This record gives sequence, structure tokens and C-alpha cells, in this order.
Amino acid sequence: MKHDRILALDGPLNFRDIGGYQNDKGQHVKWNKIYRSDSLSSLSKEDQEKLVERRITVDIDLRSKYEQNSAPDKLWSNVRFVDAHIYSENRKQNKGDNKLYRFVHHIPDMGDNWLGQIYQQVLLNSHSQHEFAKIFAELIELPEEDALVYHCSAGKDRTGMTSALILTALGVDDDTISRDYLLTNELYDFALAKQFPDDNEIASLVSKMNITKGEGPAIRGITETIRQGWGSFDGFFKKELGFSQKDLNRFRKMYLE
Repeated sequence: MKHDRILALDGPLNFRDIGGYQNDKGQHVKWNKIYRSDSLSSLSKEDQEKLVERRITVDIDLRSKYEQNSAPDKLWSNVRFVDAHIYSENRKQNKGDNKLYRFVHHIPDMGDNWLGQIYQQVLLNSHSQHEFAKIFAELIELPEEDALVYHCSAGKDRTGMTSALILTALGVDDDTISRDYLLTNELYDFALAKQFPDDNEIASLVSKMNITKGEGPAIRGITETIRQGWGSFDGFFKKELGFSQKDLNRFRKMYLE
């Protein structure tokens, strides 16, 4: 059966399936189960019908409250909205600022990799980890016949980080994860990125990131940090996100074939 990675829609430019990628054991991520996207505020009626046809019943919004209020998702029939705003406004929640924590966990230095630094800070933030755990909980509880989509504004940064975590959990290699991340550069029109006022710190950061194209090394701020800090995704999943090995085994059974 032929599968399309990119779903052509009238509104969103970066709506795609993360299925089909092969992992280190020769298994493949299931198609038609997990989707990633840019903003869903521009969905047309026809777009909504396409999402209903694909049984996408969970919409996880990774954007800040400010962004959600400025451009709310256009929800379709039988979908459940989940707020999982990834970015924290509290710097004290960033474990990566603690030198002892970085030493104990062998957290790598991202050097001049600007986006990689931000991604690492997000990964090590306790608020962000709580939201990532929420996303995995939704995936683990998703009915077999249903599908799920998560998104931010451009579908690059927060969505890219989430995709990297999911694909890493499923055993997909770094190069494949980077290629998936870089697809946004081909699909999204950065010139159309919505700009937010400078008086909101998170919104200002989002505006800057939304007009910045992705770079291959950036997403390694996620994958390398997990590998060097916890040895494998399993350790990060259990120690930082609070799940069990049983949960992880169930997740892999659900989304690999």
C-alpha cells in the first residue's frame, strides 16, 4: 500500500505522517497513527473532513497560551484538544542551568549550536518534561483505530523536538530524525511566519525561531543529550518522564510493525 508522508491541505503547509521510518531492529513506525504539523488555525472545511477521514481524534497543541489565544485551532468533529505548551516561562525550572546536574548527567556542550542549545534547555526543563510526558501518555492511551496530531506554529521547533523524542523512543537513528526535522525547510514558508509583540518573552523567542530555518545539527540537542546523559532513551523515559519499562514496551508495540 502506498503511503503519503505529506498531507496536502488548504491551510497548514507542514502537516505530515511520521510513519514508515525504519529503526535499528528493522521494524518500521506505523503509518496513519502519528502526525505532526504547523498551526491548525487555518484549516478549511475540506481540511477538517480529511482529518476526520483519517480518524485523527486527538489534537495536541504545543504552543504557548498567548499563541493559542491569538490563533486558536479550528477543531474538527470528534477531536479532543490537549494543551501541552512546551516552553516554560520559569527559568528556575531549567535543570540544565545547574552545573552539578550537568556534570552528573554528562550533559554535552552544544557550543555555538544556537538552536541545539535551546532544544537542550527545553529537554532539561522540568515543565517541558511534564508536557512531554503528557504527550507520551496520550500516545500510550490512544485507541488502536485512532490517530493523533501534535503541532506548534511552524511545525519546526517544538514539533521537531517532540518528533525527535518519539522517533528516538522507537529506535530510529539520528540521521533519519534529522532528515525528518529538515523537511520543514522544504514545506514551510518562513516569510509567512506570524510575528508576535516583543513584550511577551516566549512569543518573542517563538517569532525569532519561526523565521529561522532548521539546521541538521540542531536536533542533536535532543538526541545527543539523551544518549550522553542517560545512555539511552529508556533511561530518560523512566527517570525524567516518570514512566515504567512496561509503558515503554507498550508504546513500542503500539507504534512499530
